[in-house]
Amino acid sequence: MSVFFPEFFESNEYFIDEKVQFLKFHNVYKVYDPMGLPVGTVTQHVSGWHKVLRLFLKKAMFPFHLEVTDTNERVLASIHRGWTFWMSKITIMDGNGVVSGYIKQKFRFLKPRFQIFDANQTQIAEINGDWKAWNFSITDQSGVQIGSINKKWAGVAKEFFTSADKYHVSIIPEYAEDRNKMNIVVTAITIDMVLKESK
Repeated sequence: MSVFFPEFFESNEYFIDEKVQFLKFHNVYKVYDPMGLPVGTVTQHVSGWHKVLRLFLKKAMFPFHLEVTDTNERVLASIHRGWTFWMSKITIMDGNGVVSGYIKQKFRFLKPRFQIFDANQTQIAEINGDWKAWNFSITDQSGVQIGSINKKWAGVAKEFFTSADKYHVSIIPEYAEDRNKMNIVVTAITIDMVLKESK
């Protein structure tokens, strides 16, 4: 059985830039490579009646659906959360709509923590961070650091990135397990949206 693993996930560096929108009901982020070239988009999809309800209810309760697409608008992966009242499980699906893994979000001493699992619900990685300072470490199941997320873009042409929230996701080149890496990258590049939806 072949594994759906687009070239998008073979990269080790991702630069995420939020698109500023007027009267925003959903989030859209552009994904760039280290040269400042667009490689994809992360889009939040919100139904019409959810837009109305979000004016009255806390958005942390709402289900959400995020899609990662390439520059040809092909869906590469998506994440889904149902209605929740406190830190429910998030499902990761590949571009074929097959469950690829899960994310469990927690807070430890007011610091965000994301546990990442494969489709068999075996933990494969964890992301821990200081949300206020925007420094996150990505570790594998053994606790070895395999990546990071931060807002320091040293060496990158910042003129390409001019809108609201911007951050850099880096995965070490040695970490190349296809399905696990896809789950980790999807979690990392959508982390800002997930945190905003949990407030």
